[in-house]
Amino acid sequence: MIVTRFLLAGLLGGPLVPLANAEAGDPAKGEAPGTTVYTAADLSQFAPRTALEMVERIPGVAISEDDDGSRGFGQASGNVLIDGQRVSGKSNGTRAALGRIPVSRVVRIDVADASVFGVSGLTGQAINVVTMGNGAVTGAWRMQARWRDDFEPSLGVANLSLSGGRGALNWTLEADNAPERRGNKGYRTITNGAGTLTEVRDEKFFFFVDQRSLSGSLGWKPDRGPVGNLNFKAVSYEQQIRERAKTFPAAGLEGRRIFESSENEWNAEIGGDLEFDAIDGRLKVIGLIRREHSPVSDLFLRGGLDGSNLFSSDFRQTANEGEYILRGEYTRTTKAGSEWQLSAEGAFNFLDVESALSESVGGGPFISVDLDSSNTRVEEQRGEAFITHTRSLSKRLTLQIAAGLEQSVIAQSGDTAKERTFTRPKGYSSLSWQASDSLKLVTRLERDVGQLDFFDFVSSVDLSQGNGNAGNPDIVPLQLWGLSVQAEKDFGKWGAATAKVTLEAIEDIPDRVPIGTGDGPGNLDAAEAVSAELNATLKLEPVGLKGAEITTEVVWIDSRVDDPLTGESRPISDDLVYEISTEFRQDVPGTNFAWGASLEALKFTEEFTFNERRHEILERGMGEVFVERKDLRGMTARFSVRNVLDQQDRNLRAVFSPDRRGASVRVEDSRRERGTIFLVTLSGTF
Repeated sequence: MIVTRFLLAGLLGGPLVPLANAEAGDPAKGEAPGTTVYTAADLSQFAPRTALEMVERIPGVAISEDDDGSRGFGQASGNVLIDGQRVSGKSNGTRAALGRIPVSRVVRIDVADASVFGVSGLTGQAINVVTMGNGAVTGAWRMQARWRDDFEPSLGVANLSLSGGRGALNWTLEADNAPERRGNKGYRTITNGAGTLTEVRDEKFFFFVDQRSLSGSLGWKPDRGPVGNLNFKAVSYEQQIRERAKTFPAAGLEGRRIFESSENEWNAEIGGDLEFDAIDGRLKVIGLIRREHSPVSDLFLRGGLDGSNLFSSDFRQTANEGEYILRGEYTRTTKAGSEWQLSAEGAFNFLDVESALSESVGGGPFISVDLDSSNTRVEEQRGEAFITHTRSLSKRLTLQIAAGLEQSVIAQSGDTAKERTFTRPKGYSSLSWQASDSLKLVTRLERDVGQLDFFDFVSSVDLSQGNGNAGNPDIVPLQLWGLSVQAEKDFGKWGAATAKVTLEAIEDIPDRVPIGTGDGPGNLDAAEAVSAELNATLKLEPVGLKGAEITTEVVWIDSRVDDPLTGESRPISDDLVYEISTEFRQDVPGTNFAWGASLEALKFTEEFTFNERRHEILERGMGEVFVERKDLRGMTARFSVRNVLDQQDRNLRAVFSPDRRGASVRVEDSRRERGTIFLVTLSGTF
């Protein structure tokens, strides 16, 4: 809290300290005035192995994800470029691309206002990683082993990336094996509406994943002329979930509950772009194809040890998804230095789902249960067009405005047949002011249009909870007005920070609404939200701790919406309240050792359904301590102990009858322990 107050005070009224690299750059090197430049030498104390590790250590800088789950590319959302180019991938996006670039190929990293790089749709702080394509093949590798209390160890985490190039041609290739072995265990107490204990369960939860992927890129970047990039990624994903419970009813015999879920998914994407001179400007064409196949099988069993009260249910679902995108961006810079961009995008997406539910009572045969909208296909044809203008109003003031129109045709077939068309305007206006050499202020007013989750059209069942969602073919996309103010402050030898506050007025907010005798996804008329974000680095050398710093990332959200059942004002259901990630690290001077500690904490709002209130609580946060040797026979070795604060997963569930306006009939309180986690990580380059 002291660190946060110090940084905010500096943002609002602290002394203005000149940026170390704020002078006008050398045009021959590609540096623009106002650009802060980092090289491997500037970040050498952290011994980074990849471009990703370099960017993550830049003070006051946070990577904005370029894949927010939206269909299509749309205007830029990620704030990282590689050689001035936006990565033409989604799951194979910026972080993946940076992780494939070893430090030896990074020439420099430029941090500047997005207008410096001509990134349409992006405002505020942007990062450009300049790489060197020529040279021999280089690579980076990483291995990790994890152990935890009373759970199977994860020993096969491994990553290998290669890169090379000759002349204008460069390439990267990455193979990744990322198994996960997670779980928790503990007790659940169940009481009736009067508060009388009715049952206790001894539960243990396992979450196993085996994920393997192969990805890479091919780039053509001559000094002048056409520039092209090709990216691909293929993933095999196997997931196993097991939940075992011993049940101890207050009146009755001991019993068992078993829930098992398996998923055997594959997904792949290939994307590319080509940019070339056209009609006194530059034309960039971007394309992407993505496919996914996800069969899921869930099985639930319960009953007494004597064979009484047996019940089983089986839910199977196979989902096939696809996305095809074609986007064009024409950019022209006038003699006065202002920029115009015309962009158009067309996308086709589909979700094809087949589902089946069957139940068995008393050990008898499984009998099929009808589900509405369980076998359906959803297709969307979406197009958008934008015009964006960027101009300098003065040496320190930059304006960017954009106006566009989006049309989406969503058709559903199968159990439910329906087609709807949505045509909606969107756009934004942004003003960036370099108030001083060390303080930049950015404000943005935006009209945005959301996208529907295709799975909201499909009925689903949660066997472990004994409930489900009704598919809703009438749900519509949200719209919102957003106003944000961002401050980027450099404190010189003390560090740097970026703070942002956003206000949102939302129409047609998705939430759970009554459907028939149950509920499912739907729309509420309006909602409002305010959020604050902080990314800060505080250097501790001025107070005598050489090589030490504290980094902090905080997101806080407060939202309000009128409940569809009670009419009362409440937060948006199952929404983030805050997320905190902070780390202390000291690179011990005169040695190749580093040590530190970190804390991650999350909080969510309650989830409201037709007749339930649920709340997931992560108590005490996830704490970690580590020690790192940055040169162990040329490798970086790190030993970590996670969950040193003994974080517990608590889940509260209250059931009401006939709905949430009625009396409480059941309350469940579950507390599960994760145990201590030990990690050993080795990484290196060659």
